[in-house]
Amino acid sequence: MRLDFEIAREIRGGQSDVNAAGGAPEGLEKTVNRAVDGDPTVAALAGNPKGNLSLTQFSIRLPLAASALALLMLGAPAHAADSDVVATIGSEKITEGDLSQAGGELEQQFQQLPPEQRKLAILSALIDIKSLAQEAAKAKLDKDPAVQSRLAFLRERTLHNAFFEKNGVATVTDAELKARYDKEVAAMKPVDEIHARHILVKTKEEADAVIKQLEGGADFVKLASEKSSGPSGSEGGDLGFFGPGQMVPEFEKAAFALKPGEYTKTPVQTQFGWHVIKVEEKRKAEAPAFDTVKEQVRQVVMREKYMQIVQKARDELKVVYVDPKVKAQVESLEKQAASGAAAGAAPAPAPAGQ
Repeated sequence: MRLDFEIAREIRGGQSDVNAAGGAPEGLEKTVNRAVDGDPTVAALAGNPKGNLSLTQFSIRLPLAASALALLMLGAPAHAADSDVVATIGSEKITEGDLSQAGGELEQQFQQLPPEQRKLAILSALIDIKSLAQEAAKAKLDKDPAVQSRLAFLRERTLHNAFFEKNGVATVTDAELKARYDKEVAAMKPVDEIHARHILVKTKEEADAVIKQLEGGADFVKLASEKSSGPSGSEGGDLGFFGPGQMVPEFEKAAFALKPGEYTKTPVQTQFGWHVIKVEEKRKAEAPAFDTVKEQVRQVVMREKYMQIVQKARDELKVVYVDPKVKAQVESLEKQAASGAAAGAAPAPAPAGQ
């Protein structure tokens, strides 16, 4: 399947286009979150194209001293030991191991920086953290009940993540991913795709004139190159292959009604202008190659493993909802989930009149 960013934008892409809707192993915290929440990019296999990932970005001041330190670190050994001391704050040492640990939590916030600047940004942030942590300890804030509660939560969350990393993330094999991919591909229903071209103009009169030229024997590709105002005009109006739901309804209906070699005899209007559409060929959609969706499949498998591990722990520990109101809410949600699962498993009723 040909994927062309410029063409895809015109019909499927951003807000100005004719769109119907208008990665590698990660840090553990993000891995757990994505395992729980799901990865929208698995739509290629699972048919659930929803959701987004957002990255919080912010800048951090770098002290003038960090600039000088940058020159020193450029010549630092490529493979520093975890015990190597990088800086001190008061009587406390900051080692390469400390930087690595902090990097797992902070690196993404500075991912747009070059590697050495990123390391300095993490070091600067770690110095800030340790500076105020020491001041907090002097003020005995670690004895404050609210702080102790927060520390207890962070400890348990760290243990939670470590357990899943060892018993979930680390257990996923390529063979397991390939098996899940094959299962999803086998369950996919065949979907028709069409390869189409179009000529986009501003007015109906212009579109009528294009159709008259086509009826007179003009070449569609040449006309598209000369007259189409869309980005695909330079490529003869070529939109590549697309399937149901990828176009605005008016465009999709007209395009799928054509046979290969046919073009629309009347202009098709959308919010983007007037279209003359030609279908080049039709085919059944191909499944995405395993390598292109491997990491998306990994997220699905890890999410399932996470749910299995958590459910097993819950069952063994026996969760009890003491608050009557909370218990009622949980039971209601569980019933809704069970009903939804049952409805999904039941065959859909036949449409009336058939």
